[in-house]
Amino acid sequence: MSAMDTWLALAAQDRERRGIIRRADRIGGAGESTLDLASNDYLGLTSDPRVRAAAIRAIEREGTGARASRVVTGTLSAHLELERELCELTNQPAALVFSSGYLANLGVLTALGGADAQIFSDAHVHASLIDAARLSRASVERFPHADLVALRGALANRSAPRAIVVVESIYSVLGDACDLVATAALCAEQDALLVVDEAHGVGVAGCGRGGVHAAALAGAEHVVMTATMSKALGAQGGAVLGSHALREHLVNTARSFIFDTGLAPAAAAAAAEACRIVAAEPQLVASLGANGDLVAGIWGVARAAGAVHSLRVSTPEAAARITERLRESGILVGCFRPPSVPDGISRLRMTANAALSPAQVSHAAEVIMAAVHDEGALA
Repeated sequence: MSAMDTWLALAAQDRERRGIIRRADRIGGAGESTLDLASNDYLGLTSDPRVRAAAIRAIEREGTGARASRVVTGTLSAHLELERELCELTNQPAALVFSSGYLANLGVLTALGGADAQIFSDAHVHASLIDAARLSRASVERFPHADLVALRGALANRSAPRAIVVVESIYSVLGDACDLVATAALCAEQDALLVVDEAHGVGVAGCGRGGVHAAALAGAEHVVMTATMSKALGAQGGAVLGSHALREHLVNTARSFIFDTGLAPAAAAAAAEACRIVAAEPQLVASLGANGDLVAGIWGVARAAGAVHSLRVSTPEAAARITERLRESGILVGCFRPPSVPDGISRLRMTANAALSPAQVSHAAEVIMAAVHDEGALA
């Protein structure tokens, strides 16, 4: 056995011991008798006939792929349409679309970083932001989750002339919201740029227009937002939104934009149509909130700020067993275990999908709670 084979075998044994084995070969999606409460399709737009029709029209018009980087010949009318619709939805001056939310986060922090910058990152930000900060060539300091007192002290004692604060509008694991008004005010006071990841905010918070819009910070000079189209917007892709000057800077310096093939036109057109639907149908987002209230009431937990509610489970092994048991009964839930959870506590996650009826959501929440109790695994 080679050294690599030995290393891989030991790593697999360690995952087995810690109860954190993951699989990527299971077909997802809800069948006729299955409730999919694990996906990020918060508003059910992946199945909306208008969104599907927009994707089909884009394929017929522009083909199945962008064919090249957007700085060569890969910019298509679908990309520009999506950027316009994102700006219309969020009230931002300009947008630049990337091929994923992960790459949008990599692009913005690496393009804004450098040796003369210092990044201050909330302890619960997504892995893409952690990776982006590491690659940014800036010094990086993490501050305790949502602790503005600690952030103030860190900014006041920074060692670099430029400061970048990184937060999420809604955090995916705990389901809590950042106090964007207070955070932005602190950043303005300390001459820091605020980067807000709206992956779980767009289509959910602020009548679907996002947390930055709800906080009246859209277009603020010291606030930049990123977003993904793979969650509430039911498609794929990512974007950075802010000033026209920022967009121009990213086109010329963001490596994950320059050296990547453009987003497929079907995904871009689908996301653009989803933006129009979210803007025109506030009742869709309201249904998401109403379903969330049902879940919180049945589980006896605080209503999450976002679409995902979580139930703490005693061990990673118990979380995996319950998830499999629920799958066999036709209910798909998320199983989040270390290292995916920032506080080390395993959780079952249920999306209060707006496309589901109150009866479906209530039934699922009750079955999930019963399964946890049967295992004696409620943490």
